[in-house]
Amino acid sequence: MLDQISRSAQRRKSNWLISALLVLVISSFIAPLSAELLVPMDNTQNNHLKAYGIAFEGLKQQLVGKWLLNYRGGSFLFPDSDALAALCNIRGVRFERISSSQVAAILTEIQAGNMESVTLEKEPKIAVYIPPNTLPWDDAVSMALEYAEIEYDRLWDDEVLDGKLNDYDWLHLHHEDFTGQYGKFYGSYRNAPWYQNDVKVSETMAQNKGFAKVWQLKHAVAEKIRDFVIGGGFLFAMCAATDSFDLALAARNVDIVDSAIDGDGIDPMYQKKLDYSRTFAFENFSLKTNPYEYEFSDIDASDYSRLRGAEADYFQLFDFSAKYDPVPTMLTQNHTNIIDGFLGQTTSFFKDKVKKSVIILAEVPNQNEVKYVHGNIGKGTFTFYGGHDPEDYQHKVGDPETILDLHKNSPGYRLILNNVLFPAAEKKQLKT
Repeated sequence: MLDQISRSAQRRKSNWLISALLVLVISSFIAPLSAELLVPMDNTQNNHLKAYGIAFEGLKQQLVGKWLLNYRGGSFLFPDSDALAALCNIRGVRFERISSSQVAAILTEIQAGNMESVTLEKEPKIAVYIPPNTLPWDDAVSMALEYAEIEYDRLWDDEVLDGKLNDYDWLHLHHEDFTGQYGKFYGSYRNAPWYQNDVKVSETMAQNKGFAKVWQLKHAVAEKIRDFVIGGGFLFAMCAATDSFDLALAARNVDIVDSAIDGDGIDPMYQKKLDYSRTFAFENFSLKTNPYEYEFSDIDASDYSRLRGAEADYFQLFDFSAKYDPVPTMLTQNHTNIIDGFLGQTTSFFKDKVKKSVIILAEVPNQNEVKYVHGNIGKGTFTFYGGHDPEDYQHKVGDPETILDLHKNSPGYRLILNNVLFPAAEKKQLKT
């Protein structure tokens, strides 16, 4: 009798072990229903711009993400998170919950093609250089950041000169003039209240910082920004900030401002004193110092007499090897490689003024014009993007700000947000 009970107990134990093993075997073949959260960035995405904000929020929640370069327009992959999924729903961003087997298939596809998976580690700390009296039309990047709901701080000359840049990873410059000529608006707007206010604010700032002239203040600010990049910072500039920044670096402490603007004359030897070795992107340029001319130098390829429209003035992104050139690939991620053009005080750059060491990311076909460039300086990087507002072709002073909810899939604005996300990538993958 005892033997029968013992054998029965052994059979029950054996049956239990078999059942447990079956559960383990079956579960190994059935993948979790939601192993990862994929945010596609191809034409299926409802809101490309807010999708970047979702990526930043994932990083803020300490979720290690992946930027899938050249996969469905540069999609984002994060560990599955109910909070992140809920945020996608709230902000109107399309996402897909995918299984571990689907993730494996995607990574296999990436490995086999001109694609790459880049690890996103931590959200960068963002600063935008904006004057205190700025108007909504002054800066497309701050509009993009606010629409995408990405946190950033505003800095101006005080903070830059006081060393506050050391607290940030990424800095943006937009329609700012580092030559001290108030944006070359003297000819058309010198009697406008906003222009006169700009002059007053800038002169007060210069005096408070111990500078006799505004151009001296701006040259000093440019030097601080240069040091920031050399030390490892990420710089992104658009419109007039691109060439005026390099002009200030080349002219370092040389007066290139006409007497009509600041009361004294230009250094007569200014052109020979330009030092192109100090600039980031441009060389062999000549200045345009006429205060009545709306132009800083011969770097800019703007042609305001040729207003052909955004589609006719398109520019084209270059293709890069995602595995061997991950940095330019990151900066050009998009759901199209043809992008409608847009003007600015600095619209694009003549190719023969761009240094050979600089990577050209996009050009205007058949026009000898470069729209978008990138390079390394010291331990840091810079990216210059010509034009003022990607969704405002002929931007004019006083125009209302662009409503980005009407342009939520803008490929031109995507290039801006690629740059904002770029510093979040794993550092060893940021070497060009």
